[in-house]
Amino acid sequence: MMARAALISLLLLAACDTQGAGPEEFAPDYRGVETSLLKGDLVQFHVAMTGARDGQDLDGYAKCAAAQYALIRGYGFARHLRTTIEEEGGVWTADAVYTISPSLPRGTRTIDAEVVVADCAENGIPTV
Repeated sequence: MMARAALISLLLLAACDTQGAGPEEFAPDYRGVETSLLKGDLVQFHVAMTGARDGQDLDGYAKCAAAQYALIRGYGFARHLRTTIEEEGGVWTADAVYTISPSLPRGTRTIDAEVVVADCAENGIPTV
């Protein structure tokens, strides 16, 4: 009975060993941000990276850039308008447009720039 219990324990431990068995570790390479002031409070961000798991990683990178840009310009908020994401040969690129404002803008896709920049720093995502 002891041998059987030991065998079951070993099998359970082996089943729990995920080293090398799961998805690759997230290792992003952030390749920079290009920022263009389009008109007044309308700002466009082009970001690029490799090692993204999906488009959400790239969208997060653009969001971090937008939040930092808002702070640099003396604003506290931004509102996401659109993001177009492409991937080719392992390089992910995004074209994102945000409005920036000193007060909370209308809409559901608003961000508090200070909160987002702090979150980006905590998660190792670079900003502008």
